[in-house]
Amino acid sequence: MQQPWSKRHKREFKGCQFSLSNSFAQPLSMPELTKLTKDRGDNKLLELYNNHDLEYVPNGGSNDLRQDIARVVYDNKLSAENILVFPGGQVAIQTAALAYASNGVHSIVFTPGYQSTVESPEWAIGNAGVTQIPRHPDNNWQVDISKFKEAIRPNTKFVILNEPWNPGGIVMSHHLQQEIIDICRAHSIVILCDEVYRLLEHNECDRLPAMANAYEKGISAVTMSKPWGACGVTIGWLACQDLSMVQRLVDVQYFGTACVSRASEIQARMVLGASDLILKERREIVLRNKAHLMSFVEKYSEFFSVNEPNAGAIAFVKFKLFPSHLLGEQLASNGISIKPYYCFAEVDDEACEAKQYPCGAYHFRVGFGELAFPSKLDALARYVDENADGWRRKLQKIDK
Repeated sequence: MQQPWSKRHKREFKGCQFSLSNSFAQPLSMPELTKLTKDRGDNKLLELYNNHDLEYVPNGGSNDLRQDIARVVYDNKLSAENILVFPGGQVAIQTAALAYASNGVHSIVFTPGYQSTVESPEWAIGNAGVTQIPRHPDNNWQVDISKFKEAIRPNTKFVILNEPWNPGGIVMSHHLQQEIIDICRAHSIVILCDEVYRLLEHNECDRLPAMANAYEKGISAVTMSKPWGACGVTIGWLACQDLSMVQRLVDVQYFGTACVSRASEIQARMVLGASDLILKERREIVLRNKAHLMSFVEKYSEFFSVNEPNAGAIAFVKFKLFPSHLLGEQLASNGISIKPYYCFAEVDDEACEAKQYPCGAYHFRVGFGELAFPSKLDALARYVDENADGWRRKLQKIDK
């Protein structure tokens, strides 16, 4: 098993004062969540939270939470039976891979990406290999449909998508999503789509149907930490139409994770009860901060560029002088944290030593979902100003 790609990041950026690494929307507080629940008159839910028993909840989640998820996130097009609750999104992705990438199955994934969406099929028992298809900035980091078609084999039965895409905050078009579904339907391929940034599109017209709603063999993976800012609730889930698929996931989940906390379930219900208001406020913060980020990139365009994100609270920014891990080392020593490219793809150290860098190596992820983002971006701007003259001289040498 590979080491966690972010392990190096956590070591090198530990203790940084200004974190541009966070990928979530502005976190909720318990007083804020309590007030939202009171304001809508849901006193029964508050009483339930204050008086609940500390007994086990059912594996896969309590019925009341699963009903709320089906209603709020899937517009009642799915029922509670179609939802399987987990302690966060990470273990949900791993469970789906173990269920559907094992026993002679070939899988297709896309890179760079969140490590679980790239590597979890490799961990499946008896998998028949994984094809990684690169995404490129020249194509606005979109899935290359021709390469996807070429990668399909007779035993290709599992594909992992991540839309909106982490680390770039880019969501594919409705047409491209449908094209991928049509191809997978023709080959009877299961699609797991990591949709943790869905509902935080910058323009609601760009919102894709949940994969669980759009495709009979589609599985949606979600966590409450991203669009709702409910990180500490630690609730995630898988959703799909086919109840036989749900049962297969249940059987794998049984061996991989215990039931969740009842307190977390009730907190999740509070969040979902105020979902529209929470998402509206988080989207407003994200859009303000994105404007700051785009102004920063424009002001310092000789050093930085970016494919403008259209969903989520993240962007994959390019530094034009040298690879992002080297920029990250400099920033970390000045109290600023970014997420370099190595957090989203396996990097060959020998190739890097020979300066044979992969596509994307100059990119780093910035998170702009928090109220404190402008002050953190100001710290980065001060560092750029302090180093601009030296960087310009380096650029002039590169141009020559």
